[in-house]
Amino acid sequence: MNKQEFIAAVASNSGLSQADVARVLNAGIEQITAELAKGGEVVFTGFGSFKAKKRAARTGINPATKQAIKIPASVVPTFKAGKALKDAVNK
Repeated sequence: MNKQEFIAAVASNSGLSQADVARVLNAGIEQITAELAKGGEVVFTGFGSFKAKKRAARTGINPATKQAIKIPASVVPTFKAGKALKDAVNK
């Protein structure tokens, strides 16, 4: 399911217009992104949590040349599924 299909499904289930659902979804994504950019965490109880995690610098290998390369430190977004979501998926 892509974003447009998701918007259509939510609009159908909620009785809202696709334009309204798209605005709400985009605003939600912007808020999650802003919070993670600040280093924060967003938790939806039962669904899961989004968190910004620091990844240390490390040495890797270029698979084409087999040469060692330095991979710089970075911050990556992570998602951890909540119990209710895990249970729903594993039924």
